[in-house]
Amino acid sequence: MTTSSIGEPVEAAVATRRRGGVRALWAGNPLAVVQRGLIAARSSSWVVVFSGFFEPVFYLLSMGIGLGSLVGDVQTSGGVDVSYAAFIAPALLAVSAMNGAIYDSTWNVFFKLNYGKLYEGMLSTSLGPLDVALGEILYALLRGLLYATGFMIIMQIAGLNLAWTAILALPAVLLIAFGFASLGMAVTSYMKTFQHMDWINFVLLPMFLFSATLYPISVYPEWVQGIIMAFPLWHGVELVRGFTTGVLSPDMWWHILYYLVMIAVGLVFTTKRLRALFLD
Repeated sequence: MTTSSIGEPVEAAVATRRRGGVRALWAGNPLAVVQRGLIAARSSSWVVVFSGFFEPVFYLLSMGIGLGSLVGDVQTSGGVDVSYAAFIAPALLAVSAMNGAIYDSTWNVFFKLNYGKLYEGMLSTSLGPLDVALGEILYALLRGLLYATGFMIIMQIAGLNLAWTAILALPAVLLIAFGFASLGMAVTSYMKTFQHMDWINFVLLPMFLFSATLYPISVYPEWVQGIIMAFPLWHGVELVRGFTTGVLSPDMWWHILYYLVMIAVGLVFTTKRLRALFLD
């Protein structure tokens, strides 16, 4: 058996070092997890990877152009009238980022956690649970950014970016993807069966339909509006829509703060959960 310099097993020495302090959680190398994900992605089906990108594009074509010819202009929360396509396009951009981040931080993490047993192997190295959590979230972030960048190019070609501030929508999309990836991984760490994973779609579908994505939030009664404003996607939609239409307001800082809190909560819960599952 391999032993440390004082004669105890290496595994015991690692466990001892991780009982307390920052080193118990963080080795400063989350990019190793990202690199592993990119290498594994080489053998993946790119049709599956890009499937999440085409969904919002189809919505834009069918509803933004098709239904938009019947709807006409729509008023944003900032009081500006825009075409229906320009109204739903930024919302679909936020949805695109959400879909990319959620897919990698839920289904992929669930398989690695419960069937692939990859995290046990990672945590038997110098990596800590925060390295693993942040690495997986950053990898999911790359997928969300890939979807969003492609959709942003389509918006630019179609003339749906109405102001120069639309370029700021990309950092906003990164923030949205980071928030959903963080929280998605935290929730997934508590899932035990594939049936439990169905709850994710159960939550995402109504959030997509009712987060002022396809019509203004003003169509709802005030008490319903309060519920919708608690949805994370609504904050993302309003943030991106403000940038693409050029209607900036101080409320956008609240949307940013919402996602910063979401990221912090997701990272804390994921880190604690991984440590409880594999180290404590």
